[in-house]
Amino acid sequence: MLVLHGAGVDYHEAEACFEPALDGVRRIYPDLPGMGRTIAPSTLRSADDVVNTLLDFADEVTGGTSYLLIGHSAGAYFAQAMAVRRPARVAGLALICPLLPGLRDVPEHRVIAGSGDLGDDDFRGYFVIQTPEMLERYERFVAPAAALVDEAALERIGERWALTPPDDASTYEGPTVIVAGRLDSTVGYAAAVDLVDHYPHASLAVVDNAGHALPHEQPDLLRALLTEWLTRVADLDG
Repeated sequence: MLVLHGAGVDYHEAEACFEPALDGVRRIYPDLPGMGRTIAPSTLRSADDVVNTLLDFADEVTGGTSYLLIGHSAGAYFAQAMAVRRPARVAGLALICPLLPGLRDVPEHRVIAGSGDLGDDDFRGYFVIQTPEMLERYERFVAPAAALVDEAALERIGERWALTPPDDASTYEGPTVIVAGRLDSTVGYAAAVDLVDHYPHASLAVVDNAGHALPHEQPDLLRALLTEWLTRVADLDG
């Protein structure tokens, strides 16, 4: 299983959020290009380049066998493209708070728990549950990655962030789960809901009391959804 984190962080956040739900399968948590310890050379100039790099990486680390994909935010955007381009290789797809083209109906940020005065501006703009526990998770697993971001590389890639549609009408028909936060003020949930019609074997959950930091804020529910998804993957494998 490849687990892809979002923009501006590194593998520590993905590992902290998803590890409790993924017993029984080999997990690989790469740093995306320009984040964490993964460099983004000047030849990497678009989201398409990132996806091609990730596909090559997946081929290398899986030895040509099938694999599962989980992505959060921008990681979900890349995972979606990887599954469409290699549908026979991706055994299952999980999209958590996916960054997508055509975002709409993105709500205003709203704090639903806590005083709203904990942490820094990034924490307060990311979490809707702003308790000491969530601040501790932010300070351990999110904030340290900021110093490792190659801002110039992300800006360069971001100028061509829209992925090129595949030449054919390829779709992904494997077991899929799509999870969105109803209070997500970064990407909203409406575009994620639109995805369900494009995946014939997708479960969809829009989670109340969760924003873009849903994997931190609703870990038990996320674990249950991923467990059900993994069961469907296993059933398909026979």
